[in-house]
Amino acid sequence: MSQLAYIAFDDYTTLSGEQMNLKLSYKFFGLPLGSAPVVLVNHSLTGDAEVCGAHGWWSEMIGDGKVIDTQQFTILAFNFPGNGAENYVIESYEGLILRDVAFLIKQALDQLNIQKLYAAVGGSIGGALVWELGASFPDLIKHLIPIACDWKTSDWVLANTLLQDRILHNSKNPLFDARIHAMLCYRTPESFKARFGRSIHEEKGIFNMDSWLLYHGEKLQKRFLLQAYKLMNHLLRTIDILQGRGSFEQVLSTIKGSIHLISIDTDLFFTDGENRETYTALMKHKTNLHYHTITSIHGHDAFLIEYDQLEAMLSPIFSNVNTNK
Repeated sequence: MSQLAYIAFDDYTTLSGEQMNLKLSYKFFGLPLGSAPVVLVNHSLTGDAEVCGAHGWWSEMIGDGKVIDTQQFTILAFNFPGNGAENYVIESYEGLILRDVAFLIKQALDQLNIQKLYAAVGGSIGGALVWELGASFPDLIKHLIPIACDWKTSDWVLANTLLQDRILHNSKNPLFDARIHAMLCYRTPESFKARFGRSIHEEKGIFNMDSWLLYHGEKLQKRFLLQAYKLMNHLLRTIDILQGRGSFEQVLSTIKGSIHLISIDTDLFFTDGENRETYTALMKHKTNLHYHTITSIHGHDAFLIEYDQLEAMLSPIFSNVNTNK
């Protein structure tokens, strides 16, 4: 595992025409750069570049002998610019969109002399970034693996991120309250019923459901920055690989790599129905296309829970690979 490194982008011109001084931080894991195929891993809303190891948020999937094997691949993970890593935030973020993040990552890859990615994988907004990288640079990625996400911000996600924005700007405890609301998007009524069943926390004298939500609100408030959350919520509202480019068919048919859509049957945020519509439309234009559904009562967060299912879906992609770069 490498130390966190930085690439500065002074006077970066956003797609909206705004000049910004930005920086990307990143980490490498696994084999040295230049000695093995490179896998890009994108984090989700409140995640970071610490994707594996003792404190890695996806250490069940990435590591020595894991499905994404650090003994076979070079793993690269970026922090979204302004996500609060090392306390770096962007005060005026409104001119930045997700496509800008994809462009910054491509420039960083060029500086690192990485011309090709064996795979790019991510969940939630990290998966949407995989879509944007694929649409923006059709020859870059051999295997695109967007998980629990979409290539666009649906009306449902727009509605929930608007509510998040209102909470973040008007609540007396914005991070705390925003997290409580978000957890209702990330899980399901069935998940809550199975876990809590209207049980009471005897010491606190409140429902265990309430205690769990309050715990997650407090936990995020301690580890995350308000400005970073505002930025990431804003970026969620800007997912759209078609903007200014043409039709769905024109854009998606240019992507050369294999696309492996992984959906969750109970996802209330990026719904399985939206993903199936994408798959059905893509089938007319791509043959190297695959669709997988995680079956779970846990909703959107299932990609961080149902590791056995996810491993079975990813294993064919990452097994028996010619590890010559």
